Amino acid sequence: MEQLLIILESLALTDIIDIAIVTLLFYSISLLFRGTQAVTLFRGIALLVIGLISVAALLRLQALSWLLANSLTALVIAIPVIFQPEIRRVLERLGRSAFFGTRLAPEATRVSVIDEIYNAVTKLSSRRHGALIVLQRNSSVQEYIRTGIGLDAIVTADLLATLFWPLTELHDGAVIIDDTGRIAAASCVLPITASRNLPDPNLGTRHRAAVGISEVGDALCVVVSEETGKISLTNGGRMILDLDAQRLQLILGGVYGPDQADQPSLAKRVRELRDEFLLRLQTRRRQGAQT
Repeated sequence: MEQLLIILESLALTDIIDIAIVTLLFYSISLLFRGTQAVTLFRGIALLVIGLISVAALLRLQALSWLLANSLTALVIAIPVIFQPEIRRVLERLGRSAFFGTRLAPEATRVSVIDEIYNAVTKLSSRRHGALIVLQRNSSVQEYIRTGIGLDAIVTADLLATLFWPLTELHDGAVIIDDTGRIAAASCVLPITASRNLPDPNLGTRHRAAVGISEVGDALCVVVSEETGKISLTNGGRMILDLDAQRLQLILGGVYGPDQADQPSLAKRVRELRDEFLLRLQTRRRQGAQT
């Protein structure tokens, strides 16, 4: 206790600021990586390394100690390769910060897009026509737009319903609405998530693609199930299942609506944390009901 008091008394103001900055840095990194596969993988690696080091120290195993000492350098080099998708996502989040500005479509355009999606999803859901509608926000989705058929069309409910009509050539794939609020392309190929933390393990390829596109950036994705006609929404690698058209319109108004372009970064972060908490709460309730 006395040693602790001596250390505290010897701390200068610059030392406190230094500790606070390092603490904030690690906390920010943990927030950015939270909810990704990197957390589980990193936890497993950390437990393995700590366990081996403890065994080698307690039993004085010279060969194992030498192997660990020479392997840690290689492990540090390998970490950027192992966590490449997560590191890329973190850097994209930093690049999307309010300091660099936003690239969202004008307010009137976004309001119109939400209304047209609401009308289109109402029709698609009642007809049980499968659909994938991606809404670009700040992250680039050009690599996925290039996989589809370019359109550059105004977003209308009739056009969306036509694109996902089962007898059309473009119904199999995603429609991407770019940052100008226009339909950039249809029949686009999206990345499939490898996450095992889905709200329903029986979700098909369409829903897994919706989660996948929301994992690689900040895009939103609206899904209509072909089997059940149920509506879902993905955001930040999370999925909200069993929405009706009215709830979808309300949520889109909160995450894509008119208050997003000029919202302060702190308030936006609080909103994101709140939405993430609600999504996790809903997922846990659904998993508890299934068990």
